Formats: sequence, structure tokens, C-alpha cells
Amino acid sequence: MSIIIWDQHQFIGYCLYPFVYPRYFLFTVYFLFNFSCLKMTILQKWLILVLASVLAPVRAAENVLVIVDSPARLDTHTLFLNKLKSGFNTEIKHVEDPTLILKKYGQFLYDHVVLLAPSTEEFSGGKVSTDTLVEFIDAGGNVLVTADVETGDAIRELASEVGVEIDESGNTVIDHFNFDTQDEGYHTRIKVSPDNLIKSEHIVKPPSAECLYHGTGLATDSANPLVLNILTGSSTSYSHNPQEMIKDYPHVVGKNTILIAGLQARNNARVIILGSIDFLSDSYLTAKVGKDGKVAGNSDVVSDIVAWCFKQAGVIKIDFVEHKSVETGNKSPSFYTVKEECEFSVKISELVQGAWVPYQANDVQFEFVRIDPFVRSTMVADKGGVFRTKFMIPDVYGVFKFVVKYSRPGLTSISSSNQISVHPLRHNQYERFIYSAYPYYASAFSMMFGVFVFSFVFLHHKEPEAKPKSE
Repeated sequence: MSIIIWDQHQFIGYCLYPFVYPRYFLFTVYFLFNFSCLKMTILQKWLILVLASVLAPVRAAENVLVIVDSPARLDTHTLFLNKLKSGFNTEIKHVEDPTLILKKYGQFLYDHVVLLAPSTEEFSGGKVSTDTLVEFIDAGGNVLVTADVETGDAIRELASEVGVEIDESGNTVIDHFNFDTQDEGYHTRIKVSPDNLIKSEHIVKPPSAECLYHGTGLATDSANPLVLNILTGSSTSYSHNPQEMIKDYPHVVGKNTILIAGLQARNNARVIILGSIDFLSDSYLTAKVGKDGKVAGNSDVVSDIVAWCFKQAGVIKIDFVEHKSVETGNKSPSFYTVKEECEFSVKISELVQGAWVPYQANDVQFEFVRIDPFVRSTMVADKGGVFRTKFMIPDVYGVFKFVVKYSRPGLTSISSSNQISVHPLRHNQYERFIYSAYPYYASAFSMMFGVFVFSFVFLHHKEPEAKPKSE
């Protein structure tokens, strides 16, 4: 079925449409192959096709939805929003906007969501709710959430869904030993050392200066392996209402005072929970700390955690998996024979500054599994990111799997499983004489020799003739 477009200018407009909205690229390709009725030369048609094929991948930026609880956020968080706009197709909507929607026709319209709405009690506008955001995360979407001293129930519920508990409203992180000079007297505008950041350069690199923080405290379950404590308070920090006397033990104290928490789900979806919306504000991103007047490390930390949350950093993938017989050199055979030497290799790439480069590590392990691992080996990588290992197929036949599972903090989890059958030896592949059977060989030949001797003696032995009684 051909689609008739009478105006060439209208046609070119359809061609440029996916550069603004990349998700409509396939729709535009359909147009490109159905414009035979246009009065255009073949050269003009081919030029447009080439232009679309070259520019579409370049302009295919990811879509980010920013939800705010007040129009004032556009003025107080200008630098942060400009950073998002420079790398993503950013759309900003109010939490009560009736057009607020995440999913349409069964497809999510955005790749990432930023919630600059800590005071939200409920999502009253559009078709967004806590359940919708959880569904978005389950589908692989990434979410950055900000809390504050006064945090609404909707944000608390979303944080609890990802394993993070936000302190009670009115409670603020206090540190009487590490507060900023511009503090108002409650010691709630605190300085956080770069040493309190998580030790993973895939997530965040230590800045050259301290960070400024004013917000509530977070708590996480140390038994949850999916939750990461990205930034913690010092040993002298705690979370409490600064205008009330401490009667009960504070909710979080010391190093258990979490300021920024992260989650990487099993489907590699990522969530960031910040206990302070001021951490992203213009005043904190440009503030100066210390006697030497250095710019606070907030800007560097924010850039790193946004890149990690939106999968611009800390992403690895498997390019190919290969196995071959060392003896025959046959790649990816349909089966192996027991006690055959095999070489397994896998290429892993890492996303660094928008380009895929070979991944380098010394802790990638391989397993040869039949219910339980029969072989476990640490692979060695070359400069091209290809990890290899050689092993001998165990002397057990059956259905096995080549398994690679790699999960490290700050990196996306990768997994590969390839099934292969292991056959027993054929009748002509066994040894002619088995060393362990030599005693049985000796006993058999000794028995044969004994029977021969016995037969010889029995056949040639002649008893003396009996003498008559008369003699």
C-alpha cells in the first residue's frame, strides 16, 4: 500500500520528524519507501535516504521526563536542568499537569524520569502514580528521585518500593563537627568529605572538594545486595529535628546516615534517591567551601550519578561468545567428547563517554555446568577485551552449559548461557590396553598358563601299570 504525499516540503518534514522524536524513526522509514508518486528525481530520493540513515542514529537522543512540584524549581535548578537538556530530549511537567503520562498504547514514552517533587503527597495530575513508576522501573526505566526535609507520601512510597526508607518529616541531617560557614546555627548545612563516597569509579569519582548537603537522612537494609550507599554522612552525623530535644535514639546515626542511595535492579534498571533536593540546586552547585574557597564537589558528583543512573556510565555488554575444540580447531561444534580439551572465549565491551571500548578486568569467571559446576575458571583478557580460558571436558557425559555471570557494584550485570552436549568415547576411541587393568591381564594370562600346564601334565602323565596278584 503506497502513501501519497502531494507536497515535497511536507514529505521532507516527515523525513526530519524522527530527528526530533527518534522513536518515530521506523514510521518515517515506511514513508521513505512509499513515495514513488512524488515528482522527484531518483538522485533526490537517494540523497534523502542516505541523509536519514546517517543522521537518525546521531540524533537519537534519549527522552527524559522531569516532574516538578513547583514552577520555582525551574529557577532554582537551572544548571541541573540545562545539563539534562544538553544531553537528552528533556520535557518538564508539573506534578498536577493533566497531560502528565508515562505510557501510551502499551509503550513508555520516556527512557528516564527525574522527580524534583519531594513534597508530593500524591500524583493528582495525568496518569502517573507510584505503581506506574514501579512498573516503569520493572520495564527497565531509570528514575532519579529527590527527597527533602518535608517529604510527601508519594515519594516515601516510591523510595520504600526500591528498598530505601526516608526519615520522618522535619528531621534533618545534623553534624556539629562538619558544618558550613554559612550555616544558620542548626548545623544542618553540612560538609561531606569525598572519602564518604562509595569506592566505585564506575558510579562516581571522588571530587577535589567537599560536598554541601542540606536534607533528610535515608536508611537502607545492609542485607539487600541491590541497594548501594553512594554517599554517607560522617561518623558524627545523625538525623533529627534540629528544633526539638533528642528523647529517643535517632533514626540514623553516624555512617548509617545515608545521604544518597542507589539501586540497580536485576533487570539493570537504576534508581537514585537523594535526601536533599538542594544538592542539585544552583546555589549548592556553585557554592564555595573551605578556607581556600574551592567550588563544592556537588557539580561533579551530580554529573557522575546522573550519568550512572541514565546508563551513560557503568554499562558493559557481551559482544560474542565462542567455544572451540583445541585438538581439531572446530569452532562451536554440536557436541564434545569426554576428556576433550576445549577453549572458551567471550568478548566484553564497556561504554565510556559514549563509545564502546574493550573491557578490562581480572575477575571474570567461567563455569561449565551440569546442574552443578564441574569446571570453574578465571578467564584472562587480552587488549581487545576478549576473555579466554582452556579446560578439559570432564569425564562425565550429559547436557552441559557454558555459563558466564558477571555482577559487580556499579556495573550492569551480564549473563550468558550456551547449551552443549558431551558424548562418551566411541568404541574405537578407548585405549588398547588400560594401565589400571594390568593386574586383570596378568591374572587372565596366568590362568591360561595354568590351564595349559595342567592340560599338558594331565595328557602326558601315565600311571604305572598294576602288577598281577600272583607276582
